[in-house]
Amino acid sequence: MKKVFAILCIAGIAFPYYYIFKFIEANNWEWSTSLFFEQINLNYAMGILNADLTIAAISFLVFLVHRLRVKAINKSQFIKYLVSLFMVGFSLALPLYLYDNYKKD
Repeated sequence: MKKVFAILCIAGIAFPYYYIFKFIEANNWEWSTSLFFEQINLNYAMGILNADLTIAAISFLVFLVHRLRVKAINKSQFIKYLVSLFMVGFSLALPLYLYDNYKKD
């Protein structure tokens, strides 16, 4: 299972950054935050995905804070998951947490 989680971590970095690269390429190699948010909320289908991922990421963040408070993870682990959540996204943070905390039955 750890290999699966490691592969998901790699995919969780590769896929989001691939699409960011494609977005920048499509916009003449310029970053526009306003254009990004305009296009990300272009239709209701994207709104569904945005809402779903936002709630999932917030739930994971609340879970991490709880795990930190009950001392199930230490501050350096918390920071590692927090950075992965905000610098890449939920697509990396959750597989990374699962990789680090997987215990064979």
